[in-house]
Amino acid sequence: MQDNAADEWGAGLKDMAVRAMSAAGSAIGQLASGLGTALVALLVLVWLGVTAVTSLVGVGLLMVPAALSALHALARRERARLARHGSEVFAPDPPPTRLRLALADSTTRRELRWVVRHATLGLLLGLLGVLLPVVAVRDTAFPLFWMLLPEDPTATSIGLGTATSWPDAFAATLLGVGWIAIILGLTPGMARLQAQPGRLLLAAGPDTDLSLRVAELTATRAAALDAHATELRRIERSLHDGTQNRLVTVTVLLGAARRQVARDPAGADELLERAQSAAEQALAELRTVSRSILPPVLADRGLSGALSGLAAECAVPCRTDVEAPERCAASVEATAYFVVAEALTNIAKHSGAGQAAVTVRARGGRLHLRIEDDGRGGAGGTSQDIGTGGEDGGSGLTGIRRRVAAHDGTLRVTSPPGGPTTLEVDLPCGS
Repeated sequence: MQDNAADEWGAGLKDMAVRAMSAAGSAIGQLASGLGTALVALLVLVWLGVTAVTSLVGVGLLMVPAALSALHALARRERARLARHGSEVFAPDPPPTRLRLALADSTTRRELRWVVRHATLGLLLGLLGVLLPVVAVRDTAFPLFWMLLPEDPTATSIGLGTATSWPDAFAATLLGVGWIAIILGLTPGMARLQAQPGRLLLAAGPDTDLSLRVAELTATRAAALDAHATELRRIERSLHDGTQNRLVTVTVLLGAARRQVARDPAGADELLERAQSAAEQALAELRTVSRSILPPVLADRGLSGALSGLAAECAVPCRTDVEAPERCAASVEATAYFVVAEALTNIAKHSGAGQAAVTVRARGGRLHLRIEDDGRGGAGGTSQDIGTGGEDGGSGLTGIRRRVAAHDGTLRVTSPPGGPTTLEVDLPCGS
């Protein structure tokens, strides 16, 4: 009993460590990408300042359209960056580039406020996000190379202390461990702080919230229709290519057996046996198609039992942790089931993972799913694929996105090079 408790405790600690490292790795990637846009924001801010000063004497008026176009282009790039690392930031109507219209435009004013914040606070946070891993590696690994450095080398990355002996060198390692603790504890919050001005100021303002919501619901409805059409095409293809061909074979074999029953009873019996086999295969394919529409295991065993079955059938060892005291709407549970099924299929095919985990929580009227694997990561080169089949056709990540969007849910995928890969889905329970 104690051994089992110790094993569970150790597995829990390992899981917490993996999650912390995954979150920190994702945050460092976000901070680094934010540093890129922050450097451009600093240049745009300087350009806008020069344009404003020179406009006082009339020369800068010619530069206004180009400077405002650069501002709007940078804002679009930042919205795309934020969407890659979280929920989409819906853009307002295209802002003007003429000075008189821009001065009265709320979107332009919000973008100006954002560029000031991002070129200052965002730049600082981005620099810290890039430098912290460098100094952590440098100080942690200092004992490995300090003997190769000139006499009395500086022992730490912050320029304090000198190394004259092995204890001095290992003392620098303690600072490196401290840097690692800071990275694990603070970088996720730093990434959120860097992204916050963009999410607040680059989305539509209060005066256009309703139109943005209409646009968002329009996009959601289109995704739902696409998902429905894709599902109908899949069912039609399965019936046409599989079941229909089997039934045609049954018909042909029965006709041939009827013609042979009088003159060649043995041959007719063989044909009837083949027809029976084809009919059984057609029946099995019909069952498979019907289960893919709404798996009966959801009604029989609930979401927890259904996901346990998926985990048991997965080629990669997978554990499940489901806490859903109350049942969600049947369509939501079916979406969760298919999301997990697609993710586990893609993990088994493409990720090279040694293990996977599925965590489900139902709280506050929302259903939260988290699918993780320890595979090679770097899916699609960004945080948009789940180590998976990519966004092609109606499968892979595209199929998951469409199913989630149909319920007005959110999808977040993190897959840094080297792994791990994490897919997080949030769905309303009652839709």
